[in-house]
Amino acid sequence: MLDVERVGRDAAQIAQEVISHLSALDGARLRVRLQVDCEIPDGAPENVVRTVTENVRTLKFESGSGFELD
Repeated sequence: MLDVERVGRDAAQIAQEVISHLSALDGARLRVRLQVDCEIPDGAPENVVRTVTENVRTLKFESGSGFELD
């Protein structure tokens, strides 16, 4: 789990201190995943759903990403 207030810093530190060492190994094949979970008690406003959905598409997230209704 990453601190949402420091995700950029923490992800950079993981890249530098973990991923770089593993990727330097001959034959290493790495996959790095980032999963974002958010619970919104009253639901997300339509403009936020549109913006996040478009950004997910632009950033080429895997299929199946998006908003889920409970």
